[in-house]
Amino acid sequence: MTIDTPRISPLPPDEREERTEALLATLRFDPDAPDMNLFATLARHPRLLKRWSAFGGLLLAGGTLPARDREVLILRTAANCGADYEWGHHLPIGAAAGLTQDEMADLATTLVATDHPLDALLVRAADELHEHSVLSDGTWAALAETYDEQQLIELCMVVGQYHLVGFTLNSLGIQREAGVEGLPR
Repeated sequence: MTIDTPRISPLPPDEREERTEALLATLRFDPDAPDMNLFATLARHPRLLKRWSAFGGLLLAGGTLPARDREVLILRTAANCGADYEWGHHLPIGAAAGLTQDEMADLATTLVATDHPLDALLVRAADELHEHSVLSDGTWAALAETYDEQQLIELCMVVGQYHLVGFTLNSLGIQREAGVEGLPR
């Protein structure tokens, strides 16, 4: 199900409290750019935005997983959730992390065909968490051959965090900004 119009609209700058505006300023990748619709919408609940953005920021910029691996998990989760907004915003991040356009497009397909063995394992992990809310023993054992305990915890948290984001984006009807791609159809 796709929501074509926002159920909750982004909070306009003239309706923001000073603390909320200051928080939003910290979430801008470009200080001169407008706020992303996700952040401006969540600004309607500033306490939640503050705590969630700290958690998400840790996973995105301060985590222990290699950036490429993290982006495989995020893009696959966006595809699993049908989260166009999340997908489009993570394409440039995935490219900066070393994923090719073809690799990223492949993550949106039902049967991912990859020559990168770790990508296939990460896709399997994201799919198992999406479908069953748990990693199978075989997937866990395979992941444990590559990742340490912190990374294994983080891997589960990344998939869970981006489910939260995908569910929120989809349910609130948060619209993509102009020029942001959606999932390939």
